[in-house]
Amino acid sequence: MTNPQMARQIADKNGFIAALDQSGGSTPKALRLYGVNEDAYSNDEEMFGLIHEMRARIIKAPAFNGEKVIGAILFERTMDGEVDGTPTAEYLWNAHQVVPFLKVDKGLADEANGVQMMKPMPDLDHLLERAVGKGIFGTKMRSVIKDANAEGIKAVVAQQFEVGQQIVAAGLVPIIEPEVDINSATKAEAEELLKAEIKAQLDALPSDAKVALKLTIPSKAGLYDELADHANVVRVVALSGGYTTDDACARLAQNPKMIASFSRALTEGLNVAMSDEDYDAALGANISKIYDASL
Repeated sequence: MTNPQMARQIADKNGFIAALDQSGGSTPKALRLYGVNEDAYSNDEEMFGLIHEMRARIIKAPAFNGEKVIGAILFERTMDGEVDGTPTAEYLWNAHQVVPFLKVDKGLADEANGVQMMKPMPDLDHLLERAVGKGIFGTKMRSVIKDANAEGIKAVVAQQFEVGQQIVAAGLVPIIEPEVDINSATKAEAEELLKAEIKAQLDALPSDAKVALKLTIPSKAGLYDELADHANVVRVVALSGGYTTDDACARLAQNPKMIASFSRALTEGLNVAMSDEDYDAALGANISKIYDASL
């Protein structure tokens, strides 16, 4: 079911995966950084319309293509929207050779055992079916680890892989994202525990189940190399986690088997009032910087 050309690109091509998947909670902040304040919209519908315009502008920019951006993670409403009259996922692949992914989680549960699990996803099968129909290649779902709590980390990874197998069964490639908070006092210890749990889950997968991993850039360079080399892993991508673009890129460059999947770093310095020329130049510079760090 998986498109073999897309699969090859995600597994082997130089480049990074753009994260365009801010959801309801993080949308006002993303718009504010883009120069669109709360007084520009009066309800969620208008807010989501504005964020779709922001994302469409990114997607249509000349620098946003498969040369450096090998994939893009979309929010559900972005998948359901259009770019110049074409459904977003179809436009991404046909016009720009960028592989489309969909964020499928419903947000985070309250913290327990030093982690935040994913909220239940009762409608996931229906969403996956729609995603397949719209030409989506894979999915992304996020949990958060705040402390090196062995019980909590085990639970987060087990949940990620359980849902991941449901996604594989639907014919999609899941990006498994147990983020370690960059401000955690026990970040390095948490990452060691996380690596061991992911390895155990990978070893238990059927040989034909393919997953990607999205992980915080580790405190110990090269920590996740072994995971990147695992037969069931198509790619290991890094989230910026709140590091500045320059800091995230410098840290990523120490981990040659990880590529970037940045959101805020991608849109840093972009503003709604920019001329197309200035906007395209600024976005192009961000893309080149993230691409270079992903090599």
